[in-house]
Amino acid sequence: MSTPAVDATPTVLLTGFEPFDKDPLNPSWEVARALDGWQPAGTVVRAVQLPCVFGEAIAHLDRALQQWRPTLVLSLGLAGGRAELTPERVAINVDDARIADNAGRQPVDVAVQPGGPAAYFSTLPIKAMVRDMRAQGVPAAVSNTAGTFVCNHIFYALMHRLAASGGAVRGGFIHVPALPALAALHPGMPSMALETQVQGLQVAIQTALAVHADVRETGGQLH
Repeated sequence: MSTPAVDATPTVLLTGFEPFDKDPLNPSWEVARALDGWQPAGTVVRAVQLPCVFGEAIAHLDRALQQWRPTLVLSLGLAGGRAELTPERVAINVDDARIADNAGRQPVDVAVQPGGPAAYFSTLPIKAMVRDMRAQGVPAAVSNTAGTFVCNHIFYALMHRLAASGGAVRGGFIHVPALPALAALHPGMPSMALETQVQGLQVAIQTALAVHADVRETGGQLH
């Protein structure tokens, strides 16, 4: 009996979160699953949903990393109130939850990784990604804070694991805006259509695969 062929196509792991805070959907997962199976530049995208739960999200990430052995990892999360796709610059080693997660956990001033570095920088070309998304008509900007909720929690955990494995795999985090259907439940909240978000992520992934040395241009903020 012959052994089934193993798919050796390099994998881009794309994670998104389940809905939280009583919302009916989470744009980060809607975008991720829309891109599942997409094949940019000789790779294939695999989408994985993470629970919006401290600790459990990391366990799901670990299983996905073990399963897919990706060459690139990009985690997505919702930033309600933002109007742009925002690649994050830095993850910090602290959980400080303003609200409880989906399991009722609400850590305050707790390290994501006890004894770990204070912070990790994204290893993706975030400024080039923003440049290229804007060039395609997709609103985008560099963000210098991923918050202190489960988004930053998973961003820090991801970067800690990639650093521990030698840094050969690059990774980072992008916050996405609300979808119109979600913004309709929160009057005044900015939103972006799913099609636009998917287009932006396609550009961001293609840039991340092609560009290793980021462009040198302003992406800072005054506050």
